[in-house]
Amino acid sequence: MENPEIKLLLVAGARPNFMKIAPIVRALRSQSNPQISQITQIEYKIVHTGQHYDYEMSQAFFDDLELPRPDFFLDAGSASHAVQTAKVMVAFESVCLNERPDIVIVVGDVNSTLACSIVAKKLLIEVAHVEAGLRSFDLTMPEEINRMVTDSISDYFFVTEKSAMENLLKEGKPKERIHFVGQVMVDNLHYQVRRLERGDPLRFSTYGLKKELGKYIFLTLHRPSNVDDRETFIGIAEALNEISNEIPILFPVHPRTKKMIEEFDIELAQSCKLKAPSKGVNYKINLDKRVFLLPPLGFRESLFLWKDAAMVMTDSGGLQEETTALGVPCLTLRENTERPITVEMGSNTLAGNRQEDILNCFREIIKNGKPEAAVPPKWDGKAAERIVDVLRAKSREHSA
Repeated sequence: MENPEIKLLLVAGARPNFMKIAPIVRALRSQSNPQISQITQIEYKIVHTGQHYDYEMSQAFFDDLELPRPDFFLDAGSASHAVQTAKVMVAFESVCLNERPDIVIVVGDVNSTLACSIVAKKLLIEVAHVEAGLRSFDLTMPEEINRMVTDSISDYFFVTEKSAMENLLKEGKPKERIHFVGQVMVDNLHYQVRRLERGDPLRFSTYGLKKELGKYIFLTLHRPSNVDDRETFIGIAEALNEISNEIPILFPVHPRTKKMIEEFDIELAQSCKLKAPSKGVNYKINLDKRVFLLPPLGFRESLFLWKDAAMVMTDSGGLQEETTALGVPCLTLRENTERPITVEMGSNTLAGNRQEDILNCFREIIKNGKPEAAVPPKWDGKAAERIVDVLRAKSREHSA
């Protein structure tokens, strides 16, 4: 692109980050449309910090999201929070000095979000935070620290729900810098649902399992508060065993969870073997055979399973939002959420991580059936377009 008016660096550090930047990239690509060729042109490059790099982040992963390969790979790798953050900062500083962007866009709340926003701000580069203002008010969560620090130095705040706007205003952020745009994860969700509807579901290796089970629960579990403490993990497992007596559970096992299963050396209550989708997996854990253990799944295969589930059980922030967008009942295995709109709209229930509380919430949802729920404002699949419109408008203001 010749003489772009804005130069952006889009930063992603973990798999969910790429799902969030994919709609922004699609919106930026639309600038090649002749109808808008006369408006502000934006040059963008993608930075992959390498915070979470595994086999799922293959070319197929980027193809699935219709993303180009990242322009920069910082190879941060797994480490303690301090070591990982420092490695990202050192590597990202070189990228910024060479590229000299006008704006760095960070998404979510991972260590890369924090590290890259600090580097950019110290180099006098503007920072835009997508998913700004979300708060769990739980300082034991590393993600909460990342959210708070990133927002303390950001220049543009792109928020997903009204509670985030209220949080930022209470923290003294200028109202004119806060933009209620909606949720880019929901943009990606709607886009991928349309792709599934156009495609042949038989190509998914989990299709036979889904067809065989009929009614089932979809589960994800990875937070340290749930899997790093042996007694907590066992309590959750016992709740899952009891629930699986009534309805089978599909459980793609996160690498962190697999690591803790092996470290605790928890034995199977019964043989839990499954012909896994693509890679043979045989974990050891105190779970009933009706809890089907799967390898980590790509976004579209996960979506293919959970969109038709009777219920989703999760400790993920993203799935709380995605289930809300599609009206799927969600039982969240956490004491709090930085996404209160998902509870207020009626689709999400906070259960905590104690066995008795999980079972009580599960039975309440089963008893009452699918809750009456609504979709939050501006979760319409156009958040990324609004973000790009704001950036173009701000550029015109600066050049005026």
